[in-house]
Amino acid sequence: MAKRSDDSYDLALRIGLISDTHGLLRPEAVQFLRGSDHIVHAGDIGKSEILDTLASIAPVTAIRGNIDESAWAQALAATELKQFGGVAVYVLHNLAELDLDPHADGIRVVVSGHSHRPRIAEDNGVLYINPGSAGPRRFRLPITVGEIVIADGAITPRIIELPIARQ
Repeated sequence: MAKRSDDSYDLALRIGLISDTHGLLRPEAVQFLRGSDHIVHAGDIGKSEILDTLASIAPVTAIRGNIDESAWAQALAATELKQFGGVAVYVLHNLAELDLDPHADGIRVVVSGHSHRPRIAEDNGVLYINPGSAGPRRFRLPITVGEIVIADGAITPRIIELPIARQ
């Protein structure tokens, strides 16, 4: 919380972002996500226990990815639309399957996974963020997680590479 000159406080919301755990929730990812006000998992979770662990940190919004075919995953939606601090956030696993116009629909942030490639981009006033993969290493891609901080309608995105020894 930041103090304003009029003695009121700005409330900042920290939304932790994670994707493509593929059954592996690394302790480094858990450590980064601690202190989040909410956690978004953008699919390819792999095991229901991952959601249980994340829920012990903060409320969780999770969507089903292409590998999430077990019975526990059937309760998850393929997409979610959430409001955080007055900011509309749309979550889906594969950005290539986006079937709406975020700008026209008033969505300010689109969170996706699937590619395992961390990415932050802005297009037509919409922030697109893929936190990359926090699970098993794939090819030579980094192991990453992310966050968005929302304060007074401003959105600050960040992706970090987890400090994990090369495998």
